[in-house]
Amino acid sequence: MDKTRTLGSVFRHGLCGLWLLSFIGSSGCDTPRGVEYLGKRLPVVDMHLHPGEWEGIPDDTKKVIGSRFPFPFGLTAKQTAGGILSAEGILAEMDKGGVTQSVLYAVYAPRTVGITTNEWVLADTQKAPERLFGLASLRVDMFQIDRDAELARLRSALSHPSMIGIKLAHAHQHFRMDDPLYFGIYQLAAELKKPVYLHTGSSPFPGTSSEPPYTDPTYLEEAIKRYPGASFILGHLGYDFIDKKLGALDACIRLAKAYPNVYLEPSALGSRGSDPTGENLRQAMARMREAGLVDRIIYGSDGPQSPGFVRDYLYRTVSALLATGYTVDEAQAVLAGNFARVFNVPALK
Repeated sequence: MDKTRTLGSVFRHGLCGLWLLSFIGSSGCDTPRGVEYLGKRLPVVDMHLHPGEWEGIPDDTKKVIGSRFPFPFGLTAKQTAGGILSAEGILAEMDKGGVTQSVLYAVYAPRTVGITTNEWVLADTQKAPERLFGLASLRVDMFQIDRDAELARLRSALSHPSMIGIKLAHAHQHFRMDDPLYFGIYQLAAELKKPVYLHTGSSPFPGTSSEPPYTDPTYLEEAIKRYPGASFILGHLGYDFIDKKLGALDACIRLAKAYPNVYLEPSALGSRGSDPTGENLRQAMARMREAGLVDRIIYGSDGPQSPGFVRDYLYRTVSALLATGYTVDEAQAVLAGNFARVFNVPALK
């Protein structure tokens, strides 16, 4: 089969005739949700999007984010960010990409990427509760003092049906993956049956921790073993965003093969900025499939980042799935089915 021809069909029909080379503005048509893959339309859940407000981001990080906006949007970074970080802006980016449902992340990392509160995320999910869900988080910078209070706040946030899991980023929040002080988070996740998403790998943002205990998923192994009732989603597959290489992918695959409560999420690593040729994303998809882990892969983009990013990342992911031989059923699992099963959320068609 000519996969180049097939890929063209996916996005000509799925995105109203637009190849994903132009990221700016609306497609100017009623874009059907999902993507056409080998003749079948598949729903898409993007499990990794960041809402918020520009004022909540540290100045050094604002510069990094603004530098990624295509010209001329980088000249008005505050206005551009405000347009895509709101619930309305995220829904518009989803619609332009054909994304059916998405998950919005709370973040408490005041020294690196800023703060988006649980309350903010919950309010955003209510703008479209059938399409938007949330992952809650908590502050850990004073955990020795206020651990019980923070865990209680997290429990309260997770009591809302729209808040379906927990988001952690050890490198951004400056706490070791193997520190038992924080294992109460995983105990709560197991008790409430709420999956935990964890940033793994390095980060390009200023102020993040780069040492292995903050980035290498191997350091999560004790927690994974201790809390088999908690689902651990290894975000970014341990990607090295500094040197733009696969980094800790082998460790992620090893953990997923060894433990049934480990899942894999390939967001951001295959972006144009982090993987210009797309080869790293293709390798990651191929190696996970060869390892028999298709049922553990959950799609996410780490958008919206810049206008058109959500759409472009989906295009690049579908390209990688086609290039590495994923069947329709396997692609359906990656793009929506595994998410629905792990988070117990019915996927919209």
